[in-house]
Amino acid sequence: MDGDCGLCTHLAVILSPRLKQKKSVRFLAIESEEGQVLVSTFSEKLQRADTVYLIRDGKSYMRSGAAIRCLLYLKWYYSMWFPLLWLIPLPLRDLVYRFVARYRHRVFKRPATCVFPV
Repeated sequence: MDGDCGLCTHLAVILSPRLKQKKSVRFLAIESEEGQVLVSTFSEKLQRADTVYLIRDGKSYMRSGAAIRCLLYLKWYYSMWFPLLWLIPLPLRDLVYRFVARYRHRVFKRPATCVFPV
């Protein structure tokens, strides 16, 4: 996730206590050394994308695919929304994702300190 993004920080703080298993998801700032090492293992196309990534079972997902798949790690009353949201066509999901990503810094104040390891 973007380490200086208010939306990313808020989402990580909100998601953490709602995880099925506390250590099932780890949030990393893309700017961190470990984040850069992970991103460098992706294909060239994925490396150029300025987005959120989810790595699950050795496969990487980005944009809305990553965001929606995060639901699978949450308690059942959140994860039950995954199939319904997955039915929304990818181009439409990514269009909404890119709109939110474009304006996130205007709506969500950047955190004073990064809550992710940097």
